Amino acid sequence: MNSLWLNLLWQAPLALAVLLIAVWGTLALYFRGPDAQTLRMLIIALWGIAALAGLAGIVGIHAGKPAIAALSSFVLATCALALWWHTIQPRQDRDWAPDVARLLHARMDGDIVTLDNVRNFVWRSREDFDAHWETRQYDLSQLTSADLIVSYWMGPAIAHTLVSFGFRDGRQLVFSVEVRRTRGQKFSAIGGFFRQSELVLVAADERDIVRTRSNVRGETVYLYAVALSPAAMRSLFEAYLAEADQLEDAPRFYNTLTSNCTTLVYDMVKRIVPGLPWDYRLLASGRLPDYIYDLGALNTAYPLAELKRLGYINDRAQASDHDGRSTPGFSRAIRETVPPAPETRAPSHGSGT
Repeated sequence: MNSLWLNLLWQAPLALAVLLIAVWGTLALYFRGPDAQTLRMLIIALWGIAALAGLAGIVGIHAGKPAIAALSSFVLATCALALWWHTIQPRQDRDWAPDVARLLHARMDGDIVTLDNVRNFVWRSREDFDAHWETRQYDLSQLTSADLIVSYWMGPAIAHTLVSFGFRDGRQLVFSVEVRRTRGQKFSAIGGFFRQSELVLVAADERDIVRTRSNVRGETVYLYAVALSPAAMRSLFEAYLAEADQLEDAPRFYNTLTSNCTTLVYDMVKRIVPGLPWDYRLLASGRLPDYIYDLGALNTAYPLAELKRLGYINDRAQASDHDGRSTPGFSRAIRETVPPAPETRAPSHGSGT
């Protein structure tokens, strides 16, 4: 009996490790294996056989050489898988989907920033659109506002976050960290753990990147005015430009958990606001407004539920499709009931915003 328990004490954790490696390897091969489905499924089947051999080797380790050979075959297969995984590196030269085909490029001259490849598509459906990429100039001394836009596409806990900067002339520019999909590729949250897609920073007109979510895709979109000092606002804008430069020089993979639309914004903001606390709501991105509200960076003169109600933009965004409003008109329309940002002050953790 004691011998049985001793065997279980080391066999059970080892078997669990084999199972976890087997599941990870199966998903890695599924999302990043050969494009040819038949070949990919064949490799997955062979990997499954190797994993079963590994489990059999653990259970029958006392049977001698056959069991050791079976376990060794899984170890070798795991080493081969690890070597293959190491060869998968982010790239710039894939056949990208049209809406993420170009990289943002910025040139600074004092207060004036020139942006190449600002997206200004006209969307009729996900597949039907007119593609427009523009070169635009902005005067950073004329920055007047920064708004958080949260677009819910998969329940209350998961949302896409965007930041829209406003200028004195009424123009808005939105930055969005997105999955850089290949042509025809569908986004997968699970695939985001397995190097399925690269990362891209999109700078876009609001009538493009906000309207496509509220009017074309049917997502639920909210807008909140955020309290940032002029210096912090400019620093955040320039942090986006620095991120664009880095992605031009060295592409990176999107990761569902650690490198996504919310965590990268947090990484940029914490360089501006030292001591900015980490919070689980940065992972449950749909809860991000709650986190920012608790920091005092939203208008706390209103209850959060009221801010959310007033910040719901879908009805106004959809109405703007029928009255012929220009892009500035669209931006004004979606802000008609949004409370202004509070006076800039230190958030609750004690650092200035």
